[in-house]
Amino acid sequence: MPDPDWSRADDLIIADTRLPRVLLAGLVGAALTVAGMVLQAVVRNPLAGPGVIGVSAGAATGAVVVMRFGLLGAGALTLNVAAFAGALLTLAVVLVIARSGGRITVLRLILGGVAVGSVLSALTSLLVLTAPSPTLASQVLFWTLGGFGAARWDVLVVPAVVLGAGVVVLVSRARDLDLLLAGDESAGALGLDVHRFRQAMFVVVAVLVAVTVAVSGVIGFVGLMLPHVVRFLVGSGHRRGLPVAVLVGALFTVLADLVARTVVIPEELPVGIVTALVGGPFFVWLLRRDGRREGAR
Repeated sequence: MPDPDWSRADDLIIADTRLPRVLLAGLVGAALTVAGMVLQAVVRNPLAGPGVIGVSAGAATGAVVVMRFGLLGAGALTLNVAAFAGALLTLAVVLVIARSGGRITVLRLILGGVAVGSVLSALTSLLVLTAPSPTLASQVLFWTLGGFGAARWDVLVVPAVVLGAGVVVLVSRARDLDLLLAGDESAGALGLDVHRFRQAMFVVVAVLVAVTVAVSGVIGFVGLMLPHVVRFLVGSGHRRGLPVAVLVGALFTVLADLVARTVVIPEELPVGIVTALVGGPFFVWLLRRDGRREGAR
């Protein structure tokens, strides 16, 4: 029996608001988890993530610049392009910093990413504080903390296409990602051009992160934390791990968005706050676990 209290307006709310929001949350979570899993394999460091190497901050700065100065001529497309440009430029700077003796060192990559990310975060805050109107400032600030309030059906197209194409490309190179886990010398001995492959993977990660930042703002710790959950479930192999990463990332981010919308009704928390509250302690646990492993050697 149909619910007599259910109205046409309820149907419209579900179809035009709730469903696009759930799908967008799933797409963003999946993309960030896949990006984090690839990045951790490429640099062979479980503490690496899109936020740690500064890519998220770069994408956010690029997007905030066009929002702050009213340059959204082509709407969402402009935001996507600006976020991608910011992410790619940041990645290039971090890679230059990380290069030593013709090779990219993991420690320099992470330290360079943290340094560049901090500078860009400060620049983003400056742009927000100097916004010409309080309304624009509050909108940009809320966006930088991450959320899916702007979800619409047309917004889903770009992240869905990019995620689908990215996963197909990455699964096709799953064997090469697995080879990197054995070390550069072993991978090179088996025929992999490690330098070019690593650079290509960095670009794929930058594209995935830029698209998510453009549609949802900065949502931290998803790309750092969830790859560990995936490896716990199916092991370190990427052919199985990447599809599982899509599912795990989507489920976690949808649940995080649900918490953000319901914990302080009628207000709504930024999703980035929820993921940080979960991911921060997880990051500390990772540091302590790795420290104990180093001490046992």
